[in-house]
Amino acid sequence: MPVSYATFERLKDKGVSAYKKGEFSAARSYLIEAGECMIELAESAETEDMRRQREEVATELIDLARDCDRLRENPGAGRHGVREDESGDGGSNADEWIVSKIPDIGFDDIAGLEDVKSDIRLKMIYPLSHPELAKRYGISIGGGVLLYGPPGTGKTMMAKAIAHELKATFFLISPAQILSKWVGEAEQNIQKLFDAARQQESAIIFIDECEALVPKRKSGGSTVMQRVVPQILQELEGFDRKSDRAILFVGATNKPWMLDDAMLRPGRLDTKIYVGLPDAPARFRLLEIYFDNKPLDEDVDFSALCDQMDGYTGADIKNIAQRAAAIPFTDAIAGHDPRPINMNDVLSVIESAPPSVDASSLVRYERFAETGVAG
Repeated sequence: MPVSYATFERLKDKGVSAYKKGEFSAARSYLIEAGECMIELAESAETEDMRRQREEVATELIDLARDCDRLRENPGAGRHGVREDESGDGGSNADEWIVSKIPDIGFDDIAGLEDVKSDIRLKMIYPLSHPELAKRYGISIGGGVLLYGPPGTGKTMMAKAIAHELKATFFLISPAQILSKWVGEAEQNIQKLFDAARQQESAIIFIDECEALVPKRKSGGSTVMQRVVPQILQELEGFDRKSDRAILFVGATNKPWMLDDAMLRPGRLDTKIYVGLPDAPARFRLLEIYFDNKPLDEDVDFSALCDQMDGYTGADIKNIAQRAAAIPFTDAIAGHDPRPINMNDVLSVIESAPPSVDASSLVRYERFAETGVAG
């Protein structure tokens, strides 16, 4: 009989509770069983992202179970998976998620996506730089933004560029950090994250693959998700958008149709920005960026290559530049005279490397952009 999430939750909760009480023999047994349950659930996952997230949770539980053996022999040793801070609360320290250095990528470093940049400026940059005008016209500051589109189109780079343009404190989060870094403390982690962001003059909370953290809730599904999703919704609705302290919550996803419907309603991720494939001018600029500082033959024609690369993502173009450069590099290692990258090198790579995003996927993204639902 297939294992259920309810069984996993019951075993995990008992294991964590026993661990915190110092009952390490009982904790070890429960945690191993919970880890085995999660491994089985990972095998039946509907998506690769979900499988990976479940495997990370299983690994954390097994590590915690191993920790019990050490703690039984040495009760005074530090604990691996459930940390107690000075206040006695479990959970992660939100400071660990702050990127201490403001990202050095700005809007000028991102090829194309002008409509995306314009939406971001209107959402947060202009209201912060012109507070009196924003107040006069009732323009709120901050809120929630969803960046969605095919993989490799620059969603993470865009989030970093927003932080650069605003000189804002940048919180970079992965769902695994929230859900499994400190077992059993997901809701507390979310609360600490938003509390830490509210202490900043301006802050950006960026969560990549956010569909793994706020997936569609199903009856009988994970009780973790039944608690985590409402907690995030509560925190988002708690934003004071009239305050001079601005928080922008940015979620990025390749699968917007997998997000919980409540996340997409007004007051939450209410600004939905499609980060699509680069157009011809953007592809030209990407070629300039990724072939910069590489020796190029005079026959390399970026304009002609742009036509050949219609349908390619920015990540695809970067890969082609790297593989094209590897051809004369490998020849030189083999004893041939070093030569520049020529047009045939690039075209041969393009021929063997089709676009990573197929036409059917693009139709689904475009339908979501129009209707907000999957096709």
